[in-house]
Amino acid sequence: VRQILRDASSAHDIDYELLQALIATESGFNASAVSPKGAIGLMQLMPDTARRYGVDTDRHGALERKLTDPKVNIRAGTRYLRDLINMFPGQIELALAAYNAGEGAVMRAGNQIPNYKETQNYVKRILAFFPRTEHPFDARLVGASPALQALKVVSP
Repeated sequence: VRQILRDASSAHDIDYELLQALIATESGFNASAVSPKGAIGLMQLMPDTARRYGVDTDRHGALERKLTDPKVNIRAGTRYLRDLINMFPGQIELALAAYNAGEGAVMRAGNQIPNYKETQNYVKRILAFFPRTEHPFDARLVGASPALQALKVVSP
């Protein structure tokens, strides 16, 4: 899936290593992974989210089957992540929290990481795989933001 990730990274201006860290955390690079809540594929997309990004059942196959295709899954998941990064500019941890818990949960938490252990651990895990202090896709994010400091995740 390296080339698919490179293409998605370039097309949506998201760091390649961040995409790798997200997929490692979401599915462990298992394209056929299905979560207990129904998220599917490498980037663990919920069917409703996939539909928002143009993936649906059609003559080419069922939505669930399409989401096990790395190219389809990574394209839709990367577009979703880009929208979340745009929604929470300069706060990658909030974009990641929204990817896990939903953007509504982050907004209801006052644009903070929701007080869900799973989401807090999720953000920590991805940032452990992706330890940067300066993010190439958002120059405003330098060092640990207050939300990251609250989680005690500080990049070296």
